[in-house]
Amino acid sequence: MTFLGIFRSAFAAVRLAALLLLLGVATACSADNRVVLHTAKGDFPFTVEFADTDAQRERGLMFRTELAPDAGMLFDYHHEEQTAFWMQNTMIPLDMVFIGADGTVKTIHVNARPMDTTTIPSEVPVRFVLEIPGGRSVEIGLKVGDKMESSRIGAP
Repeated sequence: MTFLGIFRSAFAAVRLAALLLLLGVATACSADNRVVLHTAKGDFPFTVEFADTDAQRERGLMFRTELAPDAGMLFDYHHEEQTAFWMQNTMIPLDMVFIGADGTVKTIHVNARPMDTTTIPSEVPVRFVLEIPGGRSVEIGLKVGDKMESSRIGAP
C-alpha cells in the first residue's frame, strides 16, 4: 500500500471514530433531554429543552412560533419554591405543568394565552415547571397526582 493509501485509510478511520463518538454523545444527550408523563391514558415522552439559569428561565419559550406535540421546556429550580409565569412575548399557547421534586404533578394550567401578562402561579412549592403545547395535557389525560419521570428527579 502506498503512503497516500495509508493516509486515506487512517483519515477514514479517524472520521469514522469521530462520527461514532458524536452519535454516542447525541444518544446520551437525547436520553437526558426526555421526560415521560405517566397518566391513566398511558406514558407520554417529551423531548425537552432545559431552563436552569435565570436567563434561560426568563426567556423560556418566548418568540417561538411552533412547538412539536412531543416537545417542551423543563424549568428546573433545583429546590422547591413557589413560582409564577406569564406569557409576555410568547407566541403560542402553552400548558404549564407544575411538578414537585419527587415528580408528582401538583397543578396544571391549560392553554395559557399568547402574549398575556396575567400571572400564572404555581399555587404550591414546586421544583419543576414543564411547558408543553397548549391543550396537550388534556389530550394525554394529565391530572394532578400523575407522575413525571426524568433523570433529574432525585438529583440535586
